[in-house]
Amino acid sequence: MYNNGVSHEAVVHDLDGVKTILKWLSYIPKTKFSPLPITIPSDPVDRDIEYIPTKAPYDPLWMLAGKKSGDKWLSGFFDKGSFNEIMSAWAQTVRCGRARLGGIPLGVIAVETRTVELSIPADPANLDSEAKIVQQAGQVWFPDSSYKTAQAIKDFNREGLPLMIFANWRGFSGGMKDMYDQILKFGAYIVDALREYKQPVVVYIPPHAELRGGAWVVVDPTINSRHMELYADPKSRGGVLEPAGTVEIKYRRREIVKTMKRLDPKYQTISDKLNNEKISSTEKADLETQLAYREEYLSPVYHQVALTFVDLHDTPGRMQEKGCINDIVAWKGARRFFYWRLHRLILEEEAIKLTRAANPRLTDIHIQSMLSRWFIESKGTVQAYLWEDNEAVVEWLQEELRKDNSQSIIKQNCVSVKQDHHSQQIKHLLEDSPRLAMESLVHMTEVISASERKELLTLLLKQEEAAAANSEK
Repeated sequence: MYNNGVSHEAVVHDLDGVKTILKWLSYIPKTKFSPLPITIPSDPVDRDIEYIPTKAPYDPLWMLAGKKSGDKWLSGFFDKGSFNEIMSAWAQTVRCGRARLGGIPLGVIAVETRTVELSIPADPANLDSEAKIVQQAGQVWFPDSSYKTAQAIKDFNREGLPLMIFANWRGFSGGMKDMYDQILKFGAYIVDALREYKQPVVVYIPPHAELRGGAWVVVDPTINSRHMELYADPKSRGGVLEPAGTVEIKYRRREIVKTMKRLDPKYQTISDKLNNEKISSTEKADLETQLAYREEYLSPVYHQVALTFVDLHDTPGRMQEKGCINDIVAWKGARRFFYWRLHRLILEEEAIKLTRAANPRLTDIHIQSMLSRWFIESKGTVQAYLWEDNEAVVEWLQEELRKDNSQSIIKQNCVSVKQDHHSQQIKHLLEDSPRLAMESLVHMTEVISASERKELLTLLLKQEEAAAANSEK
């Protein structure tokens, strides 16, 4: 059951099984509504990542957990020793697990860049069947790895963990057998799982990685704009089509010939001579040969220039300009950036829950603008620029959420929001059903204390005086 993903982990004996369960539980909150178990980081948050992913295929565990190179240890993205892989024997073109980033527990999905072997055993009940070994290319989603990805995302969502996806896919496998094995259905499962995700989701394209085709579609932040964000390393690439595919469609042979005729003087000269009606048939044949030779000579150069030009469209700078990614984050300092970003998103989510409890009708955009305004009120307009600084916002949120209700700006404003929400409800009730509102008011006077009734009467008298003064005006 370990090779088909039913069992997430395999151990030698019961004691190891207990240790594995306890380690698994250490990543997830105590209860459904408990905060994340953020621990004191054993690995410095501000350190640089020493292992650099290469263009050549590599073990993704080196990128996530680090690698020993001779006598030296090259640190990875996550805290040293914190990455715990699950379902490693199943669908090996995707690597899933749990890890800690500066003490923050989160779910992790990464991509296998090497070619792996899928072993399909023979069926003992069928004498004609035999064992098969199938090669699966790296950076590709197959039916089994697509299902594994969707299942892992759903598991992490139920556990209340933030999610980090290291995107390096060139697309989905699209062969006839893959279609028969429901690759489209399992790819849609990934979209469903991300759409339903309730915690922060960070998608990051590492150095020399690329996000292409249908793989871009299923991890696009617009699937869940409330929780998803997409970042890229300066050396990464992203786009639905690869440069070679775009050139094949948009810059075919006839477009290349037109460009030669416009830019190459020698080609222009031969073409002009060929268009001269006074030349003999022998000269014409010779010029056509020269023209064909010139085309063959220039075609590779023009094709390569076209590939380079199209590749510029897939750079992170262009992706950010088009609004496809949130920001460009260099790999070396990515650990530091994502720690503060994730910590901010987690604390913001806590503040959003407090505000929404005060007024369930508030939208996410409205609450975000309110938090920004409260931050500026707390820090002053001179320091308003710090709202874009993740570390400064984390420190402010931690301080405000720890304070008592009487001292916390966030909690005080939530009380005001709640009062305003109740006032609006009463106002709407009076407008829609005056008789019902009066009956509710009479019932309320029966359950409140004498001092509260006296205060209510004073407020009503003041309201009556104000209304009379307005009518006289």
